[in-house]
Amino acid sequence: MNKLDTKTRAQILSLLVAGSSMRSISRAAGVSINTVTKLLESAGRACAAYHSLNVRDVQSKRVQCDEIWSFSYAKQKNVAAAEAAPEIAGDVWTWAAIDADTKLIIAYLVGGRDTFYAETFMHDVACRLATRVQATTDGHGAYLRAVEGASGVDVDYAMLVKLYGAGPESARGRYSPAECIGARKEPRVGCPMQGHISTSYVERQNLTMRMSMHRFTRLSNGFSKKIDNHVHMLSLYFVHYNFCQMHKTLRMSPAMAAGLAHTLRDAEWIVSLIDSVAQEPAMRGPYKEAPRRNFKLRH
Repeated sequence: MNKLDTKTRAQILSLLVAGSSMRSISRAAGVSINTVTKLLESAGRACAAYHSLNVRDVQSKRVQCDEIWSFSYAKQKNVAAAEAAPEIAGDVWTWAAIDADTKLIIAYLVGGRDTFYAETFMHDVACRLATRVQATTDGHGAYLRAVEGASGVDVDYAMLVKLYGAGPESARGRYSPAECIGARKEPRVGCPMQGHISTSYVERQNLTMRMSMHRFTRLSNGFSKKIDNHVHMLSLYFVHYNFCQMHKTLRMSPAMAAGLAHTLRDAEWIVSLIDSVAQEPAMRGPYKEAPRRNFKLRH
């Protein structure tokens, strides 16, 4: 197979992180959809390896963690009736930890929403930090044991428990979130500062993900058909967000603000990452192995 030139591959990667569908990208770039898929796979592996090796020893003060829902192949309730459903199908949760000051995505994990994933995720977060931090999560019960197991008492941790009212009567039977009528701050470990108990930045990052990746858009046909491609797209997205995207408030990339990079990167730099690992065996980090193990038990 002929190898695409750097400019064309960079164009495809830029369109992927901009939220374009794979078929529209194949038409715009004049390549087959299989070529787009293979490039996404290569970029996902290269970006996952780069993030794993380079997002380390982060000098952070405040970390916010949250998880966002999506699905692969079919929604959970429809998996049993779906024809030729793959082994991994149904609900997929993306866990993410963000530095509140630099907006750096410190760690991420793709899988379920149970205690196993919470513990795996929080251990990954803890091993990437170089300082004691104040951590905030939502009220998901799995976080409490996970944070204590990963950091012990070497963390100032609090939960922000949101209070919801009843959903609108007219929206029953279809998606419509209940109204948030308040929030309760619950210190759990150490002495977290009340004024910094917040999940606003990580929730805003969740919104950015839904707007930037068609796979996360609700009530559309752009969902992931394969879990592998879902993970590859997230790996590409997070590296692009950390190293290639200028943050308007910071006026630099999150990686630059965190001291992990000295210059703003671009899509051609990601292409160079792909070329640098082209001859190496495919790397499979814990973010990808964990979903496979647990999904086999669930499905």
